[in-house]
Amino acid sequence: MKIIGCDFHPSFQQIAVFETETGEITEHKLVNGNGEAERFYRSLPVGSLIGIEACGNSHWFIDLLGQLGHQVWVGDAAKIRASYVRKQKTDRRDAAHILTLLLENRFPKLWTPSRQERDQRQLLIHRHKLVQIRTRIKNSLQHLALNQGVQKKQKLWSKEGQKLLIQLPLQGWTAVRRQDCRELLAQLDERIAKLDKAAEQAAEAHPQASLLMQQKGVGPITSLAFALTLGDVSRFPHSNQVARYLGLIPSEHTSSNKRRLGSITKQGNSFLRMLLVESAQSVTRCDPQFRKHYLHLCRNKHKAVAKVAAARKLAVRLYWVLRTDQNSQNAVHIESSPRVPLVGAS
Repeated sequence: MKIIGCDFHPSFQQIAVFETETGEITEHKLVNGNGEAERFYRSLPVGSLIGIEACGNSHWFIDLLGQLGHQVWVGDAAKIRASYVRKQKTDRRDAAHILTLLLENRFPKLWTPSRQERDQRQLLIHRHKLVQIRTRIKNSLQHLALNQGVQKKQKLWSKEGQKLLIQLPLQGWTAVRRQDCRELLAQLDERIAKLDKAAEQAAEAHPQASLLMQQKGVGPITSLAFALTLGDVSRFPHSNQVARYLGLIPSEHTSSNKRRLGSITKQGNSFLRMLLVESAQSVTRCDPQFRKHYLHLCRNKHKAVAKVAAARKLAVRLYWVLRTDQNSQNAVHIESSPRVPLVGAS
């Protein structure tokens, strides 16, 4: 068996290889593009252990190792770097350090989603990107209308507003811009509608996401994103760890008797965090008890802070829905129970 510490880059990878039978350590630099890396891993005995930092553009590599029957451990890049005390950083040192963590059983292994879960995440991200593009196009049309003295705001997208937009006396390239934006907007509306339907079907077919949709104000997008991001909720013994995992806890700098709390850490999935903030406002309108809590926050805190606090409360409620496998009404009572001491999430 071989144990490998891999410093992965899109074009190449630097590896440190430990041979368990002889205790020998060798170093190699493998090029990804010409097939050298693939040939090397195909030559390894099945069941070899490869450690790699969490990074982008590496899905093909992780899938390849899985198909070849190797064990792939993806590590927390921040923790790996924090455990390295020397100030010299090179690719060879990084690969050797990852190998050292593997051999000393100190490698900060992360939970990794399955290939199907990654694919469903792409559905949500693709929809989100198209919605962002649609928003920019709508802002462009609003800009054209405002330059002509038309202030319709949201009413610009009604039938009467669109009719008024077409009748604006625009000439030259300004008229071309209006025409192109309207055509793109129609195309995006059609594509996003298809993605909405696909996301709804995926959420209904997903057992955890369908359970989360029982909460009033939580739709298929948020429920599916929450289920795909958290994965197996048993990884989190308590809801505090879910809030920390999503970056919804305050940053802290405490020393001696002085405790300083700052803004939220944002050390988590920014996409899900954004969805939770949006959904919390919908839940506030649909759920009287949640609205009461939100209004209480608004009296003592800035409205933006209250929205983030409501998003954290919603994340805790959804977590307990999954943990107890009950409806959201039962989870309301559970989430208010006394908290246990914070323990590091696995």
